[in-house]
Amino acid sequence: MTYFLGLQIKQTKERIFINQEKYIKQLLKRFEMSNAKGIGTSMSSSLKLDKDERGKKVNKKWYRGMIGNLLYLMVSKPDITFAVCLCYRFQACPKESHLIAVKRILRYLISSYDYGLWYSKQSCFDLIAYIDADYAGCKVEKKSTSGNCQFLGDA
Repeated sequence: MTYFLGLQIKQTKERIFINQEKYIKQLLKRFEMSNAKGIGTSMSSSLKLDKDERGKKVNKKWYRGMIGNLLYLMVSKPDITFAVCLCYRFQACPKESHLIAVKRILRYLISSYDYGLWYSKQSCFDLIAYIDADYAGCKVEKKSTSGNCQFLGDA
């Protein structure tokens, strides 16, 4: 098996590598971002998204399509989880500032499309998880954004 539900699986005697390179390339093409310049991070550390009630409205269907595809992509790219979940909040009434944040995630994918998950045959399967939340960090709605990181293998 080399391709299953959008996951590319490369298996050798020593390890298994899972990524979604083909899915990412199709996603970038679908949303007309194939020729955009790649960027090193999925979100600026200084970015504070809010409702942006005065901002220009964008196409809800287009925005929701981007978010839906990114949610599926988090299966093999946990590094985009925080940024995608933050943008997910604004699906009801997306504004241009929200779309810019989503496009930044897509630009990050351009420079990291070949990243994935490695599972070595010698790997120990101890699961260590770290979870954090900003405890109602959204000043408008008092919603909390959480993030997580899991390590599967040696501690």
